[in-house]
Amino acid sequence: MPSRRDFLHRSLALSGLAMMPPLANAATPSPATRIIPADGHRLAVIGLGTWQTFDVGGDATARDNLGRLLSRFVELGGEVIDSSPMYGSSESVVGDLAGARRLRERLFLATKVWTSGKAAGIAQMEASLRRLKSPRIELMQIHNLQDWKTHLPVLREWKAAGRIRYLGITHYSSSAYADVEDVLRREPLDFLQINYSLAEQESARRLLPLAAERGVAVIVNRPFAEGALFSAVKGLALPAEAAALDCRTWAQLFLRWILAHPAVTCAIPASSRIEHLEDNMAAGIGALPAFADQKALARMAGF
Repeated sequence: MPSRRDFLHRSLALSGLAMMPPLANAATPSPATRIIPADGHRLAVIGLGTWQTFDVGGDATARDNLGRLLSRFVELGGEVIDSSPMYGSSESVVGDLAGARRLRERLFLATKVWTSGKAAGIAQMEASLRRLKSPRIELMQIHNLQDWKTHLPVLREWKAAGRIRYLGITHYSSSAYADVEDVLRREPLDFLQINYSLAEQESARRLLPLAAERGVAVIVNRPFAEGALFSAVKGLALPAEAAALDCRTWAQLFLRWILAHPAVTCAIPASSRIEHLEDNMAAGIGALPAFADQKALARMAGF
């Protein structure tokens, strides 16, 4: 697997740019935001995933690094941080770090229920709130549609009681898209989390247009297709024309291709390195590309 750091430095060098100093030393540009249709709240378009990267248990060194990364994320205007009970210790690490660094009020916490049965689902969600150290979270999602018919009524009860602000469903595999589409058509939802990238474009055929039609916000997971996109451009220079669409690195091009779709509310690349986080966050700064720009961005990347 090629190194993200190699791509970052190579792309910056080829475009004649130096690595920028931390933005905290100057006025921090505000990230672009998009509306959550359910209530009109605006959300920063680049968030943070925690799959694998935040599953560090009690490792003090790793936690210190992630604490600095989380603080930088907030400095740069990031809001959405997405986790799951499936992600090992990630929820606990997020909760501990957000509490210790007093970041909770600036974060949009999203997690998931990932079990079967009503009682088990409630117990798991209660445990998630304890691990996240918050009596109320912004978004609870049904992970990969696991027992969704049982959990969805409970999520509606929690929303009515003010324990969650939004509810939604998630998936990451095109093999489940027919089921996802069925739930989207049948049930009122606030959010859909789905995979979408230059390497995995299938959700744009039916799911993204349907989400827009139904007034459902979209969080994009797997924005780099688990690193497959970096493999696809290994050894290639970022085209000079990418600068016209405010892309200075391959990561920014991949993310801005996603954000060009008007149905997308937020993308959540995972990161454990501050320089990668800053690179990702830069993709959400300034005017976002138009939907028509997707073809040009795809061509630049060889898709």
